[in-house]
Amino acid sequence: MQTVLITGANRSIGLETAKQLSAKGLFVYLGSRDLEKGETVVKELHEKGFQNIKAIEIDATKPESIEQARNIVEKEQGKLDILINNAGILGVNPQTATETSVNNIKEVFETNFFGVINVTQAFLPLLKRSDSPRISNITSGLGSLTLHSDPDWKYYHVKSAAYGPSKSALNAYTIVLAYELRDLPFKVNVIDPGYTATDFNAHSGPGSVESAASFIIKHTLTDENGPTGQYFSNDIEDETGISPW
Repeated sequence: MQTVLITGANRSIGLETAKQLSAKGLFVYLGSRDLEKGETVVKELHEKGFQNIKAIEIDATKPESIEQARNIVEKEQGKLDILINNAGILGVNPQTATETSVNNIKEVFETNFFGVINVTQAFLPLLKRSDSPRISNITSGLGSLTLHSDPDWKYYHVKSAAYGPSKSALNAYTIVLAYELRDLPFKVNVIDPGYTATDFNAHSGPGSVESAASFIIKHTLTDENGPTGQYFSNDIEDETGISPW
């Protein structure tokens, strides 16, 4: 049974991804900053028949929390097959370039960028024990500099000084990470689940969490010939789903 850790998985897209992966027979560590909230969710899932899910406390901004989570996974599984860095925050709005405080930008980067690095580096030793390790960093279409420079893009006017740049930085880090791991069986990609109706955006997105989770899983559960160092987006309207950087 493959094992997956999903950060920020006690609600919305992360939760739906956990449910779908569990249904596929994977053992899922449902990451939550608040263990009590995570355990409440898992209890409800168990009652619905999802047995191979366990809540685990992990806060991407707290190294001691990450270390404790890694130790639990190592003790119980000995390895990790899949890491889905899903945890993220939007930050305080509005986020104009001229008035957004540096502290607000730092706070968003702490979770969306540095937090992903913290978790990834901590779990790399366990991932290297897997025969087919996968790292999926959940990004956004708002991280695409190419699309942000295209006046014809449907979200061209959605500009943010903290959230978007944090995802652009995450995309750049993922390229470097995929390159460094290219000679190992890793597949490392950034995946944009698309503009989805969640608590994150006051349910303003047109997409469903079911579609978002399915898209993440499609580009995570790839075979040995699958791509690495790629940027996939559920909002790209062609069969490849490949987004420009």
